[in-house]
Amino acid sequence: DDQPTSLLCSTISSSLASSLPVSSPLSSSSAQRRGGMNRGPRLVETDVEQHGHNNQEDDVSSSLLDPRHGKAPLAGEKGVLMAGDGHQESVRSKGLKLVACFAGLQGSYVTWGFVQEMVMTQRYENGAFFPSTVFLVCANRSLALCVAGALMLYKARVLKQPGAKAPFYQYSPCSISNIVSSWAQYECLKYVSFPTQTLFKSSKVIPVMLVGKFFHKKSYPWIEYLEAVGITLGVALFMITEKHSKKAADQDSFLGVLILCVYVFCDSFTSQWQDRVYKTYHVDQYAMMFGVNTFSFLFCASNLMWTGEMATSLAFLVDNPKALVNVITLAFTSATGQLFIFYTIKQFGPIVFTIMMTTRQVVSLVISCIVFGHSLGLAAIFGTTVVFAVLFYRTKRKYDAFAARN
Repeated sequence: DDQPTSLLCSTISSSLASSLPVSSPLSSSSAQRRGGMNRGPRLVETDVEQHGHNNQEDDVSSSLLDPRHGKAPLAGEKGVLMAGDGHQESVRSKGLKLVACFAGLQGSYVTWGFVQEMVMTQRYENGAFFPSTVFLVCANRSLALCVAGALMLYKARVLKQPGAKAPFYQYSPCSISNIVSSWAQYECLKYVSFPTQTLFKSSKVIPVMLVGKFFHKKSYPWIEYLEAVGITLGVALFMITEKHSKKAADQDSFLGVLILCVYVFCDSFTSQWQDRVYKTYHVDQYAMMFGVNTFSFLFCASNLMWTGEMATSLAFLVDNPKALVNVITLAFTSATGQLFIFYTIKQFGPIVFTIMMTTRQVVSLVISCIVFGHSLGLAAIFGTTVVFAVLFYRTKRKYDAFAARN
């Protein structure tokens, strides 16, 4: 969402492929124990070069292909699995980790989506809405910056693995687009419902393909276009037939769709630019997180000071303690979600991660409809089913393709 939709997923996928830590499951000794499976990074490059896959959340399964991901763990003794570091790990232990990752991702991002909708659509004690969308983005970025800085220090000081560096200004373009996409993600809820936002975000594979094809000359197999068409039709059917619990002016609804378009295209640019920085300077995920969040925090804080929204928002938080709790919850769940994303992909690979995140979208949509009273007609439900069916099919197709190659 706010972070993981492009920043985190493209961060993880590119950096794991190009800069594996010493303790990685793909270290040479571990790879040799697995029968020379140390060609994983090359599989990643081949897949990206030939098929034009990008590093969006929807395509994280293709950009993280390595010999461990997408396949069942190697069997050891009876009832035992081989852990990533070569040690034997029981099925029970692995199962508990899987449950913990699922609960962590669902808890973090379902809560994040619920509080996001509440902050943007509900009035507080004084009868007013939250005054500044930029302040919410700034709060999230400030905590994310602290997390990224702590991870960089841990890797450099404790693990003794300092990463490559890029000119710091290289992080600014994707930081700006990331701020705009995050702002749009919040702001659109003033004009469209949360289910509409969720379904529309699922269609971001379309602008990603457009940007890749026309600006980076990438090619895509025909099945990718069919999937994009299926998602588009499902989203269009949903938006045409959705019955809102309260009527909004046509101009407001159209403005909400425009803001959603800004979100998906800025999100697409963010991942494409990050991919360029990864390939050029070979930085790791922590450096990318730190650089992008640093610029994002500075840009947001400067805007808030210039417009006076910083003082207005702080005063609003003082007058409305519930709003303060909501802002802290948004920042905290965004940060914990980032950590669970890293851990889930490291332990179980991108296929499992993608299934979990798609499931999270379904859960968030259902909770939003129940709690906030969004009424969906049969056609809207059918459109929703089409979108998520295509997303799950994409995940299965990528898994089958990888399994066939290995």
